[in-house]
Amino acid sequence: MAALAHAHGVDTSYDPGAGPVPVSAHTLVAVLGALGVDASTPQAVERALAEHRARAAARLLPLCLVARAGRRTALDVPAEARLTIALEDGTDWQLPPGRSHWLPADLPLGRHTLHLRLAEPGQDERAESAPLIVAPDRLTAPAGRGWGFLAQLYSVLSERSWGMGDLADLAELAQWSAGALGAGFLQLNPLHAALPGTPSDPSPYRPSSRRFADPVHLRVEAVPEYAYAAPEARERLHTLARQAERLRQEVLQHDGLIDRDAVWSLKREALHLLHAVPRGPGRTEAYRAYVRREGDWLEQYATWCALAEQHGGDWHQWPKGLRRPGTPQVAAARAELADAVEFHRWLAWQLDEQLGAAQRAAEQAGMAVGLIHDLAVGAHPDGADAWVHQDVLAAGISVGAPPDAFNAHGQDWGLPPWRPDALAATGYAPYAELLRSAARHAGAIRIDHVMGLFRLWWVPEGRPPTEGTYVRYDAEAMLGVLALEAHRAGTAVIGEDLGTVEPGVREELAARGILGTSVLWFERDWAGDAGDKGSPLPPERWRAACLATLTTHDLPSTAARLSGEHVELRHQLGLLARPLADEQAEAAAELADWRAELTRIGLLAPGAPLDPAALYRFLEATPAKLVGVWLPDTVGDPRPQNLPGTWDQYPNWRLPVADAAGTPVTLEQLAAAPGALALAALLPSPPAPGRPTPASGPR
Repeated sequence: MAALAHAHGVDTSYDPGAGPVPVSAHTLVAVLGALGVDASTPQAVERALAEHRARAAARLLPLCLVARAGRRTALDVPAEARLTIALEDGTDWQLPPGRSHWLPADLPLGRHTLHLRLAEPGQDERAESAPLIVAPDRLTAPAGRGWGFLAQLYSVLSERSWGMGDLADLAELAQWSAGALGAGFLQLNPLHAALPGTPSDPSPYRPSSRRFADPVHLRVEAVPEYAYAAPEARERLHTLARQAERLRQEVLQHDGLIDRDAVWSLKREALHLLHAVPRGPGRTEAYRAYVRREGDWLEQYATWCALAEQHGGDWHQWPKGLRRPGTPQVAAARAELADAVEFHRWLAWQLDEQLGAAQRAAEQAGMAVGLIHDLAVGAHPDGADAWVHQDVLAAGISVGAPPDAFNAHGQDWGLPPWRPDALAATGYAPYAELLRSAARHAGAIRIDHVMGLFRLWWVPEGRPPTEGTYVRYDAEAMLGVLALEAHRAGTAVIGEDLGTVEPGVREELAARGILGTSVLWFERDWAGDAGDKGSPLPPERWRAACLATLTTHDLPSTAARLSGEHVELRHQLGLLARPLADEQAEAAAELADWRAELTRIGLLAPGAPLDPAALYRFLEATPAKLVGVWLPDTVGDPRPQNLPGTWDQYPNWRLPVADAAGTPVTLEQLAAAPGALALAALLPSPPAPGRPTPASGPR
């Protein structure tokens, strides 16, 4: 069983910090089953292991080969084999005889195909082909140092938005923060398409699709056809806008929560009206070009959206013939629902246009990086991506995190993972297309849980997260595909590497030019004199290749941490694992440690209280390439946007930005408040505008 598990990249033990823990046989059987391997009996294990070894021995080439530009790549093939490389530009490279066990170092970047032919005496000639991906050895980070805001777009409402922040608000936020404050970037929550249904899941990290954005983010008035609506349609649009104004006032003036379902109900009707407005020939051709570029994935996504409107958001419950794309029943349904499919294609185009406009606004305002889009670790098992890519996702499995010192029960995120074997068999095409989409209108992309490019904690369906195991991915391939797509888009990459990180992962990411994420409260010298408690890490010992922040969307705001309010909130919701007094004492000791460190290095006067300004001065004193400012910190908002461990006990992902008293503020009020200007004066001066320079090779 152990040999079979290791052959498929399945770990048989894990270390939660107190020594190795064996993985149960039940878990191994379930995880191997999700990989298409029968391990249910000893005889099945023996048979599966023999079949795996036979397949490996029979293959002349790997399923997919990923090489680095500038490096020779070894190939384990017979010396007499003849190799040809069909480059993506249509030309061929014939490798010299006798040198077929090495790929040359000067291969151009791109997605190519490796062809092998082998003639052995007395046998028929054998031929095999495999995708060959040549990636840059290293990405280039943004030039110089800079800072920017971390924002949850839905929470930033302007006086023109329809009840939640939208893409026009994003452009405004970028222009103001760059022009008035010198910000170099805006890092956003994932804008992925949400699963339909009422009430919808507000979490941006459990989307229906990571490939397409959610149309609830559209600014209706920014659709060009808005200006040409017929009088009857314009009158209805004005009525919808007045209803949206009431939604906005409910949030901003009456302490209401952001109601994305109500917002979408109004926008959906308005967008249907605009979709009916005739387009000019130029706009028509631009739309056709977009549809051609997006290809089959757009067609399948739009089809799923139309089917979901008719049959519900869980494709597992649809009529049997509709549960897989490509069936005759799906083709017939697509024809029957042609108008709905066309509407969803058009919505995707509008999103692409408004996302592009927001990135251009950021660049033209002087941002060195611009927008940083967040790529969630997975998509909802009932959603569009899971329907389209069910052949390369592990059925009956959810990803999460193992038990550790901070969470003895582990975590289950409810997201199906890629199957490493199936992904390799596609040449990593679905993964590459996902990255290509994320980088299209971005100066950088943030990879949520970047450790998942190396290994993921798989939890079998129906089992607690404590009964999972790690499944390993070809990190060289996953990083190589990421590097190629980011290089071609001219984007930097930031990895969210917080939590349990396997030794060597951060070093490998840094060697590939991928920035990490450092949060002040976690940066402690665990090996120092303070022992298990750890002492604050001095600024000069922070890593340079990172985005440094005080908090994230899953952590308390700076104001709450400094006041201790975050402990009280968790106590009120029954989330503390220890007595309140113990938790409060630990939080106070943590603040005392940081107060002492800032006093030691001269950033805080002796006896002075710890405040956000002093903490951001500390971040500026580190060598961190990028410094991120939590946007609500500029007005002292004490509330977290998301409180892990809660569902309906706390309004996760539904709060507008508010001031220290909890009163919501508009984007216009936020821009006029003194806090943002005061914080900006403490942070690194922005470098000259310009996106990262590609590491090597053609764009």
